[in-house]
Amino acid sequence: MAFDLVTFHTALSFIAIAAGAVVVLDLLRSGPTPFWTGLFLVTSILTSVTGYFFPFSGVLPSHIVGGVALLILAVVLAARYGFGLGGAWRRVDAIGLVASLYLLCFVLIAQAFGKIPALHALAPTQSEPAFAIAQAVALLLFVLLGIAAARSAGRIRKAA
Repeated sequence: MAFDLVTFHTALSFIAIAAGAVVVLDLLRSGPTPFWTGLFLVTSILTSVTGYFFPFSGVLPSHIVGGVALLILAVVLAARYGFGLGGAWRRVDAIGLVASLYLLCFVLIAQAFGKIPALHALAPTQSEPAFAIAQAVALLLFVLLGIAAARSAGRIRKAA
C-alpha cells in the first residue's frame, strides 16, 4: 500500500481538532492535561507542516494559514516549555491553544464548503453569504472561548 499524503494530512487534522477540543474544554475547567496537550501540539504542527508537501505553484492562502498556525504554535511552545507557563505566559498559552484550534476549524469549514456537495451548492466560490456566516460564527465562538480560556488561565495561575 502506497503512502497517501492527503489521507495522512486529513487524519492528522481530525486528530488535532478532536484533541484540541479536549484541550480547550480542559482549559475552561482546570487546565489541560499533558497527554491531550501534547497530542494536540504534535498533530497541529504536523498538519501545518504536511500542508507544504502538496504540489503548488506560488503562495496559496493555505500556506499563509499554515505559516500563521506555525507561528502561533511556536509561541505556545515557548510559553509552555521555554517559560514554564510562568506569569502572563499561562494566558499566552491558553490564547494560543484556542487560536490554533480555530485555524484548524477555519480550514475545516473551508474544506467542507469545497467538498461537501450540499455546502458547495450554497457557496461554490466561498464568497457567498453562507460561507461568510459560517466563518463569522466560528470566529465569534473562538473569540469567546479564547476570552474564557484566558480568564480561566488567570484563575489557575493565581490558585497555583
